[in-house]
This record gives sequence, structure tokens and C-alpha cells, in this order.
Amino acid sequence: MADTQTKELRDTIPFLSASEISKLITSKEVSAREVAHTMLDRIEALDADIHAYNEVSPELALAAADDLDNRIAQGATAAELGPLAGAPVAFKDNMNLVGTHMTCSSKMLENFQSPYDCTAVRRLLDANTLPLGKLNMDEFAFGSSTETSVTGLTYNPWDPERVPGGSSGGSAAAVSAGMATITLGSDTGGSIRQPAAFTGTVGLKPSYGRVSRYGCAAFASSLDQIGPFSHTVRDSALALSAIAGKDPQDATSLNLPVEDFAAACDQDVKGMRVAIATDLLEQAGLDPRLKQEVLDSAELLAGMGAEIIEITLPSTKYGLPAYYVLGPAEASSNLARLDGIRYGRRAENAEDILDLYMRSRSEGFGPETIRRIMIGTYVLSSGSYDSYYTKAQKVRTVIKNDYEAVFAKADVLLTPSTPQLPFKFGQFADDPTAMYLSDFYTIPVNMAGIAGMSLPTRLIDDLPASVQLIANHSREADLFRAGAALERSFAFPYTSVPAGRS
Repeated sequence: MADTQTKELRDTIPFLSASEISKLITSKEVSAREVAHTMLDRIEALDADIHAYNEVSPELALAAADDLDNRIAQGATAAELGPLAGAPVAFKDNMNLVGTHMTCSSKMLENFQSPYDCTAVRRLLDANTLPLGKLNMDEFAFGSSTETSVTGLTYNPWDPERVPGGSSGGSAAAVSAGMATITLGSDTGGSIRQPAAFTGTVGLKPSYGRVSRYGCAAFASSLDQIGPFSHTVRDSALALSAIAGKDPQDATSLNLPVEDFAAACDQDVKGMRVAIATDLLEQAGLDPRLKQEVLDSAELLAGMGAEIIEITLPSTKYGLPAYYVLGPAEASSNLARLDGIRYGRRAENAEDILDLYMRSRSEGFGPETIRRIMIGTYVLSSGSYDSYYTKAQKVRTVIKNDYEAVFAKADVLLTPSTPQLPFKFGQFADDPTAMYLSDFYTIPVNMAGIAGMSLPTRLIDDLPASVQLIANHSREADLFRAGAALERSFAFPYTSVPAGRS
């Protein structure tokens, strides 16, 4: 290959879709090793300023690339290798990948080496992708800005003074900056969709049980779900087809058919019923420009033949307070095993067993983690259980019933992804409650166990804006159908990128 052509490809690869990269590799226009080197070089050049990665795994990436190149040389076809073959991928640092650490961006697990592969990670690797490493996150996924990581801040590639969102901020920033094509994050109350909105990427939270959680460190087991970040809606569809499916290692994973989700991206939206919750567009704190993105998106879908239905979701306002009872309650239980004895950092020079527990946990956990453990322990205590935890579970049922009523009338629900554009570092340092409000539109989706996707629309003040599409449980195909139509209308992904992303 000519040097000029090689340079052009190396400049282009970071922002190509997974399927485009796969076609280049399987047609032998570029080797998988060249793709791996291109991405590893880009990480080396950019990540000192962005800090999306906690750990880079060049040995794993190059070994996977060489294996793929050898299979192609031996005659393996594109159909045999799959549409993700050669796609550079990376994983949130709460997922196990043999050959790397799994730290949850916490001092408590700073030396923990992955003993096995997370099921979703393994399934993506089995799709012949190239693993680039592990990505920064809020400590134990507690946060909405990736400011609680013990390894340091992750910076938004669109503006280094602004957060990339959280808790999967590294996963979002890596795709946004062209340092990975597809990444996996986890979403407990919006931790995929909110950072996707802040970084101009596509972020999918599948239905609860659609993707196995085995090998992913638990935050709140009844809310957590693994999902992909990508440049395009189709790439998210391809990734979901790769990682979805029943897993005998996870009793909460469901035996749902693994569909060809990418096929939904080619369908038109004529006849689709799209709901808009009018009350959600009048919430205090919603940037009016993001409200307009929802209205404009609805108009575009209507112009393509969709039917727009106005509804209300009065229970949404109760989602946030109920979540911050249920989430910490489950987190306090899940983190109890990290005591310095069974798992986690062990303090030195403890006077007795109680002192060992107290020192190990106080030294290993950061302030936000401690705050949530304390809240969770309190709401589960005998004097508070019925007053808080039981009532929060009842609220959860109300929210679920409200969504069921919506989806009896509509195929998808269109809402904002976040109340505001990416905010600046430290903006909510003294007011964690205000930080929690950034998940106002995403949390109820997790409470109901249904599917949601954030996708970018256009730039506002040189920052990415977005909307959220929500579908009923196991109806991800509806998200891809409507999302791909909007993507085409907004001509996304962006064809020009700011200097900070180039």
C-alpha cells in the first residue's frame, strides 16, 4: 500500500464506523495490525490530555489483530468473521478482562487482576474485535461526571473545562475522541446515556436482562445493565447483537431471541407512534434549547410518516428520590464484601479486627462511595426500612405501570437525555443533590427495566446536544429504527470535529 494511502487511512480510521473498518480489513485494504497500531498511537498521543483510559492493553490488541489477519490470510470470509471484525473496542473499568486489572477506579481495588472475562466483554471479543484496554469511571460507578475516580479526571473532548458525564465518562470520551470505535459501559441510572449526551456519541441502555451482568462489578443489581457507546446507531445495534443473550452464569439474564438489530436501522418510521411527554418538557432546570431539540426531532419524525402522540408521565418526578433510596441500599449490600479480608485493600497496623475493617474501608473508599454506603445502610436499617426502602419499591411499581400505559399507545417515547449541556468541572462540588438532577430523565428507565438510547442531534455553542429515545422492554429494535432515521436527518456523526478531538 502506498505511504500516502496508508497515512490517509490512519487519519480516517479513528472516526470510521465498526462496519467500515471491518470491510477495510476483510477486503485486505488495511491489516488488523495496522488498525491496532493506529488506535494505540492515537491513544498515546491524546490520552495524556483526555485520560479516558485507566489501562491500555497493546499486547491483547495486537495479539487479537494478528489472529484476525492470520484467519483472513487462510481464507476466512467477511461473513464468517462478522461485521465487527477488527473493530477497536475498550471496556469500562468495572468489567473483568483477563490480562488487565479491574479497579472500578477505586483505591480499594487498585491491584485487583481480572481472574476471568466478563460475559459481555468475552462476547464482544468473540466477534473478532481488538481490545485496547480499560476505561476510567466514577469510583464504583457512583457519579455523573467521572470526578470521583481515584485515577483522576476524564476531560470532555469537546471542551476540556467540561465533564464527559458519568459514571461511564471514560467509555464515552474514548469514542468521542476517536480512541476506540465501540466501548462498553454500565448504566444504573443513566451512566451510559448521560455521558453519551455530553460527548456527542450514541449510548444504549438495553432492557434489564437483555445482556448478562456476569463479570461486571455490581452497583445496584436490580438496576445495572451493560451497553455500548459508538459513533453510529448501527454500530450500537451490531454491538448489542454481539453481547446479548441468555447466560447461565447470570440468573437475571433473559432467554430472549438475539435479533439482527442492525436490520432495524434500514426500516423507515412510517406508521411508528412516537410519544412526547409534555410535562417532562416543562420541568424546571431544563435548558430550553434541549427542549427544542426534542420538538425538532418529533417534527422530523412526523415528516417521515411517524404519528406524534402527546402524553404525560407524572411519576417521573418521583424517580430520582426513589432511586437514591434503592440504589444506595443495593450498593451498600454489594460493597460489604470489600472489607480488606475477603476482597479489597487491607490496611496495615490495625489494632484488632474491627479496626482493620474500619481502616481498610475508610482508606479504600472515596467520599462519594462512603456517602452512598451510609445512605444505603441507613435506609435498610430496622427503623427506616418501611419508611424508605419499602416506599421506594412501591414508587418503582408506579413508574413501571406508567410506562406500560405509555407503550400501550406508542412504540417509542422521545425525551431529553439530560436537563443541560455538559457542565464545568467543580460546578456541583458543594451540592451533590444538584449533580444527581442531571440523571432526571434517565433514572426512570432503569427503574422500569426498559430500554433507552441517547443520540446526538447537533451542536449548540460548539457542544453536542442530544435526545433520548425510550422503548418498552425487549423492544430495542424500535430504538434503532427511530434512532437511525433521526441520525440520517441530523447528518450525524459530525463531519467536522473541533481541534480538541482531531
